[in-house]
Amino acid sequence: MTRQALSGWGRAVATTAEVSYPADVAAVQRAVLEAREAPAGRGLLTRGLGRSYGDAAMNAGGQVLRLSAFDTIGIPARDGTIEIGAGASLHDVLARIVPQGWFVPVTPGTRQVTMGGAVSSDVHGKNHHRDGSLGSHLTFVDIVDGTGQARRLTPDDALFSAVVGGMGLAAVITRVGLRLRPIQTSSMTVHTTRTRDLEETMAQLVADDEGYRYTVAWLDTLAPGASLGRGVVTSGEHAPQGMPGSRPLADYRARALAPATPWAPQGLLTPRLVRAFNEAYYRRAPAQPTTDVQSIPAFFHPLDVLTGWNRLYGRRGFLQYQFVVPDPAAVERFVVTLQRHRVPGLLAVLKRFGPAAPAPLSFPRPGWTLAVDMPAHPSLGALLDRLDEDVVSAGGRQYFAKDGRMRPELVRVMYPRLDEWRTLRAQSDPDHVFTSDLARRLDLC
Repeated sequence: MTRQALSGWGRAVATTAEVSYPADVAAVQRAVLEAREAPAGRGLLTRGLGRSYGDAAMNAGGQVLRLSAFDTIGIPARDGTIEIGAGASLHDVLARIVPQGWFVPVTPGTRQVTMGGAVSSDVHGKNHHRDGSLGSHLTFVDIVDGTGQARRLTPDDALFSAVVGGMGLAAVITRVGLRLRPIQTSSMTVHTTRTRDLEETMAQLVADDEGYRYTVAWLDTLAPGASLGRGVVTSGEHAPQGMPGSRPLADYRARALAPATPWAPQGLLTPRLVRAFNEAYYRRAPAQPTTDVQSIPAFFHPLDVLTGWNRLYGRRGFLQYQFVVPDPAAVERFVVTLQRHRVPGLLAVLKRFGPAAPAPLSFPRPGWTLAVDMPAHPSLGALLDRLDEDVVSAGGRQYFAKDGRMRPELVRVMYPRLDEWRTLRAQSDPDHVFTSDLARRLDLC
């Protein structure tokens, strides 16, 4: 066990914890029992690859388990089911299954996440409008609960919905069962449309949701006036065998091509620079709708091409604000507010969600979700507090996996099934062994 400083992917805050690397389930059980019996302890948390943006994978003064030894990836069965260790990265899973003709049912915007972390966050992707979040495709979850007992949960078990989306606060996940999707090539057929304003961007997403499994829009949050909310909508399907330009399954490759600079000057991402970047990105997209063939990594995980891209925001780091609201007018108000306060919102991503998952703390719900990266700055706090209020008044919520600053009194309004989750969690962890900086800040447990 070593004492380490840990931060979220946003690098805005860091705390220290005692980190250990259990080799097997028995070692996890011992760690849980020790944490349970420790007087006045700070509890225990599992951490994956650290891609939660805020403080969800941090446990100041307590214990943190890294399950890198739990990285086994099974062989897909004929029906597409597979067993995967919680410490296996999505990067390694895809490298194993794509050449065999399979793809994960849901992927977030990076493949640098562990399966355990993906389940704990109940991640969503570009296909939520059709396929829901990851929890809907699990066949089982193996856990060690707060009493040190190893258990297998299926979707028929009540506790299953407390673990899925539970942010690591209900149990230690050690292995998952997953239903995969069959594919024929390692390529994607991608339709790209440049839009003139937010209304057209949203209309294009609605139209493409009918015809494509995967849809997403990049949004220019700094375009003013009649161009407010202009964007680039990309929609895709897995390319069938024989599609011109598609690549065989065995040609799947996913690697980082370049490291980001180890540091960047504070204040580099000014509104002027971000506006210039957005203009160039927008003009780079074809003026008329086009269809082409792309690789799986290029379509799903474009940022992974640059290792450590989070360092580009400087030593203060950055925040990602992601919310979902049923009312599209709330998205427009959000963008207008960012412009009014000259916030250089970079990498803004807009998607449309389908039905909510059964898990009480799962983030997606029907409506529009927008995620915006912002350089961390002391002046942001009051502004984001006001934006929180607007999200709540619009019937929306924020994503725990991205949050690092929300006020605790808003959680019960955003997540009205919080008490239901707490009751289920208490069955797994009656002594409150599992905790995190996020849990303490938001009084989740």
